[in-house]
Amino acid sequence: FGSESFGKVFTEGFDFSGYLAAEGDSIGTLVITFATTSLAFCMVDMFDTLGTLYGACRGGNLLVKNAKGEDEVPNMNRAMLADALATCTGAVCGTSTVTTFVESSAGVAVGGRTGLSSVVTAAMFLVAMFLSPVASLIPACAYAAALIYVGILMIGCVKNIDWDDPAAAIPAFLPMLMMPFSYNISYGIAFGLIAYVAIHLISCRIKEIKIGTWVVTLLFLAMFLLTH
Repeated sequence: FGSESFGKVFTEGFDFSGYLAAEGDSIGTLVITFATTSLAFCMVDMFDTLGTLYGACRGGNLLVKNAKGEDEVPNMNRAMLADALATCTGAVCGTSTVTTFVESSAGVAVGGRTGLSSVVTAAMFLVAMFLSPVASLIPACAYAAALIYVGILMIGCVKNIDWDDPAAAIPAFLPMLMMPFSYNISYGIAFGLIAYVAIHLISCRIKEIKIGTWVVTLLFLAMFLLTH
């Protein structure tokens, strides 16, 4: 861990000599690739977290009403900050992305709703760092049932969707369809937002599209166009 993982993002992560050699020392190409890749990672991580936080809070009945009467995640800014710090710390430690996972809904639903439960979980992960060879012996079928139940908890909210309104039904259905197909939560959200904007444009309901929705949708389109 100390010699092969920790801190390698600083000593090896910014070494682009191999890429420059393959591309013929094209600095311009490197800058464009770096910018588009950063955008892609930012969008993927941010919306993975947003979708997971909402799903987990929904499963645990923790959503609160805002001034407009809409459901929202409590202390969203703090939750996003914690996730961002964890992501950066994980990169320094040389691990895969440290972020929120939708499997947390199972723990939330059975009562794990305080900071203490998170501390205990973190302590268990700390122990697991040194027991990873043992953990790798556990087959996927051993925890598949828990993930299926998490899906059952999450699907219950579809009853609140207005299925008679295509402008609500299609953007809601596309994320559910695209997330398992693309194996990516943020891609599912992207298709839902793009469909939402497109349908409202076609049906002359532009005024219903919020500025934030425009910005995020354009960012998703830029990510798809520049990275795919």
